Amino acid sequence: MKPSPPPEKGKIAGIDFGTVRIGIATCDPERLIAFPYAIYRRRNEKKDIEYFQQFAKEERIVHFVLGLPLHCNGDLSDKAREAIAFGAQLAEATGLTIDFLDERFTSAEAENYLRTANLNAKKRKERLDMVAAQIILSTYLERGCVGTTEFLALDDEEKAQD
Repeated sequence: MKPSPPPEKGKIAGIDFGTVRIGIATCDPERLIAFPYAIYRRRNEKKDIEYFQQFAKEERIVHFVLGLPLHCNGDLSDKAREAIAFGAQLAEATGLTIDFLDERFTSAEAENYLRTANLNAKKRKERLDMVAAQIILSTYLERGCVGTTEFLALDDEEKAQD
């Protein structure tokens, strides 16, 4: 799977894809900071795509990066395959480019982050997916807006460069 480089300028949206909820994050047009945006509660395929078409238009999104929930060994999970299929639908419906990024452990990282904010369990659950999307987008921005064709864990990146 070859990454689709984003346009040189404009806002990018990070997506934490899930069966029930989809976490969404956006960044500023200069791509310096990622912000939690929303949690979209899935309805059906048609309404989901319509929501993201409208979202991309209203927020002037130029590119998406979707987290891929890979197995710990780096293999594609069933959920990762669903995310890839969703990304293909999203690209077709919006006409925007899509990148994928290994999202292993982003939900655990988001949970730890929210715990340090002293939020109760209910508030953490309400925000978890969009904070995970923010982590996916932040990682992508820190990498210079480059997706990966080899879905390496974040801590394996240095090994791949050797």
